Amino acid sequence: MSYEINLVPDVKVEMIKALKLRNLIFFICFVTTCVAVGLMLIFGLVVGGQELALNGKKDLLSEMSLRIHDYDDLSDFLTLQNQVEKLNDAADQKNLLSRTFNMLLSLQPTNGDVVEISDLTVNLDDSTLTFHAQADAKSEPFIDYNVLDAFKKSMNYLTYDYGTYVDGNGDDIPAYCIVENDLNGTFFAEDGQLYAYWAIERDGCKPKKESKEVKTEKVTESTEITESETTISGYKYTEYNGEKVVKIWRTPQFESWIKSGNMDLTGAIRNVPHFESECVEYVIVKKGDKITWEKENTKCMLVPKGEDGIEISGSSNGVNDAGELMLRFDAIIKFDPEAFKFANHHLITFGPYGSYNVTDSYTQIKNMFKERAADVDQAEEGEQ
Repeated sequence: MSYEINLVPDVKVEMIKALKLRNLIFFICFVTTCVAVGLMLIFGLVVGGQELALNGKKDLLSEMSLRIHDYDDLSDFLTLQNQVEKLNDAADQKNLLSRTFNMLLSLQPTNGDVVEISDLTVNLDDSTLTFHAQADAKSEPFIDYNVLDAFKKSMNYLTYDYGTYVDGNGDDIPAYCIVENDLNGTFFAEDGQLYAYWAIERDGCKPKKESKEVKTEKVTESTEITESETTISGYKYTEYNGEKVVKIWRTPQFESWIKSGNMDLTGAIRNVPHFESECVEYVIVKKGDKITWEKENTKCMLVPKGEDGIEISGSSNGVNDAGELMLRFDAIIKFDPEAFKFANHHLITFGPYGSYNVTDSYTQIKNMFKERAADVDQAEEGEQ
């Protein structure tokens, strides 16, 4: 039996450790090199793909550019496109002259007294109405100057209202889908409460999604009562002037909507078509255990300066063609320009005692205009 005697054990152990460390370093370097090569290959593929995609886009852009340059009517097309894009802006800036008649109706006394206009000038640039008129007292104490004074003070109470009709989901209904006047040009009203019809089957008038609440009604035919589905997109409809229409209340139906859960005490309305006003606010008033709602409109004054918004001049006694005495006067009224804007849809004006229609119907305004009353002195000279 032979034995090996290690004369330098510490040196050999250190050498073995150095060999293991060298091998580990070589292994790490190898793995790192492989990973780096793999990443380089991946980056190369990505860059190459991007280059191919960019080249393809460049070719497409070049082709489209050639087509555009070959298009002979390019300038006309771009001009037309630009004008079409500006149509909405132009419509928003448009003013409606016909609303003048609506405003004049709001000025008329309701107690029997008469204010007649003989000459009218409308300036939409500064929203003024200039006219010659005459006042005639038809109620006691039959003083024409009292009529003129009341006419001037009525400027403090003239308001207007506009807004948007929405469906049960809160989506706006286009203005051309709403019918607010009957065939005579009068607002639809029931017991003094205004409503409108939504022509739901017109092009572009159908709701984006169906109503959450589907309603039915009973239809009576002779002695038989049958249940009939009378809804379109979940909305109960009727027929008006040959169209299927949905009735929408402009005046809020507070009691019925609260009972049905379509309205809460904050005034929020849901799941029922209604009118959203930009001017009118409804305030809760508690009278004992009873809750009522009062209407407020301080944002949309037709004559913002009130009595200071009207300038009266040239008042004098006059006589009409029937020989009756009346008061002649000239007036300039400064209206709120917002009342003329086309963009403010469904506009109604309110006088001290009621609401008036937005229409240029001749039947509504014919009694407002009369021949200018003659000056008393001139009439007496003519008789002599």
